[in-house]
Amino acid sequence: MACSLSSNMAQVAGPKAEDLAATTEKPKCQLHQIEDQPQGFGLRAASGLANPGLWAPHDTTNQPCSSLLPAVVNVALPQIKGHSSLHVSTSAVISRNQEGPGEMGKAVLIPKDDQEKMKELFKINQFNLMASDLIALNRSLPDVRLEGCKTKVYPDELPNTSVVIVFHNEAWSTLLRTVYSVINRSPHYLLSEVILVDDASERDFLKLTLENYVKTLEVPVKIIRMEERSGLIRARLRGAAASKGQVITFLDAHCECTLGWLEPLLARIKEDRKTVVCPIIDVISDDTFEYMAGSDMTYGGFNWKLNFRWYPVPQREMDRRKGDRTLPVRTPTMAGGLFSIDRNYFEEIGTYDAGMDIWGGENLEMSFRIWQCGGSLEIVTCSHVGHVFRKATPYTFPGGTGHVINKNNRRLAEVWMDEFKDFFYIISPGVVKVDYGDVSVRKTLRENLKCKPFSWYLENIYPDSQIPRRYYSLGEIRNVETNQCLDNMGRKENEKVGIFNCHGMGGNQVFSYTADKEIRTDDLCLDVSRLNGPVIMLKCHHMRGNQLWEYDAERLTLRHVNSNQCLDEPSEDDKMVPTMQDCSGSRSQQWLLRNMTLGA
Repeated sequence: MACSLSSNMAQVAGPKAEDLAATTEKPKCQLHQIEDQPQGFGLRAASGLANPGLWAPHDTTNQPCSSLLPAVVNVALPQIKGHSSLHVSTSAVISRNQEGPGEMGKAVLIPKDDQEKMKELFKINQFNLMASDLIALNRSLPDVRLEGCKTKVYPDELPNTSVVIVFHNEAWSTLLRTVYSVINRSPHYLLSEVILVDDASERDFLKLTLENYVKTLEVPVKIIRMEERSGLIRARLRGAAASKGQVITFLDAHCECTLGWLEPLLARIKEDRKTVVCPIIDVISDDTFEYMAGSDMTYGGFNWKLNFRWYPVPQREMDRRKGDRTLPVRTPTMAGGLFSIDRNYFEEIGTYDAGMDIWGGENLEMSFRIWQCGGSLEIVTCSHVGHVFRKATPYTFPGGTGHVINKNNRRLAEVWMDEFKDFFYIISPGVVKVDYGDVSVRKTLRENLKCKPFSWYLENIYPDSQIPRRYYSLGEIRNVETNQCLDNMGRKENEKVGIFNCHGMGGNQVFSYTADKEIRTDDLCLDVSRLNGPVIMLKCHHMRGNQLWEYDAERLTLRHVNSNQCLDEPSEDDKMVPTMQDCSGSRSQQWLLRNMTLGA
């Protein structure tokens, strides 16, 4: 028998009632025998401990389901299936069957009758909570490693690690699934401890209920409570300060570690303690919790606005590894959520910038610092960890998301980017207006570590950067006739460039006319492939051709060399898109380039 919202779906009880609106009606507990489910699934749901509290299921006499099933509660831990319980005591085993929702990383599809409730619950954590709560905390996952990784042998004497996981109002099922995946798929002699840092969560089940639960686990799990909402950066610093392992491994609170994830990370740090290592980050769908392998052919970079981005691994890096994809990839930046670092080196290199707030920008700040100050940053392709990627954050930022990220980015630019910070400030003029605090301690750290300039980083570590190091102009491109500016409109590759009223706020109206005579907006270049256009934004290929433009500083014209036509104002058919016309010298073909220089 199990608690259910409907007769055709076994629903796991869960600890989130306090997050639903007070007016939300709590579903009644329907007790029935689950048909066509593997042995143990129904008991797992019925135990009510998988997510105690979200559904607060009651029967018609308002008795909790768990009170109706005391034998089940006393016999087994909730949502634990024996197939992957390599380090869980046999008393916790419910079933050895690999069938069931989400097993082997398969998608969980919610019945049509429960779609409305699913959408309501989605808002709590910005992922499908109903699907997550149906999946075993120790579900099975496919082995997504490269074949060459499966046969690698690692040294016996590896450093051990403390795993630090920060959470704030995290769902019970995702948080505990993260913890179980760490415990079940890590050799215990390498796992010193798991440290959970509670960043002032408000949900009751994350307090005493969680503390009692983790005491049942076979690996030491420590819970640290932040007195007030402090954000990821300061909470991680608190967890790191309490850690005892030789290595600190940071994970987010909605991850799943796969088979063999830990050993390759620790082995690389054993080879070079100044190497900071990241796993390949696999994708766990926020809609279905399907587990999808990430690519070993991408690495971290950033765009003009200092947003982290994934880009293809360049050929030079493939050549350095001599085509062996099982070797670590040197990456200019890291996503920041998942990485391992030697504990002492973490201190030597300056930990995190404690002057940054909440979250955002800390990953690039640490990436720049590691490379510029003598360390290295790598993606270890034989290590895979899944992460629930959400389309939006469920959390609020004090002062607003934009203010926090602008402050953090201003701090990293002032300390690490040297003269290139001015490029960033043109792209994002709002950053200059924020109070970013005192960075003198961080500048002193840079001096003491004898760190290299940012130009060295761009030339040696990230020569593929989208930041043009030589350009004629950077800023708006304004049409003399209409007084409007080119605007990328936030559009993506293969879409038309736009034109809009000039707003002077940078962003989508910042273009660079480079020394290679490209017109760039971030990593996209204006491209014309036929007479009369249209003007499309395509990835910059640095081969000139359809992306070669000549600017005449006297006539103020932008001539596309291949077509021998000039950029012109919009037509009557579409007043939001510039056109290509035969060059006539008219005012509609004249363009003013901001910050124009005579040489690049």
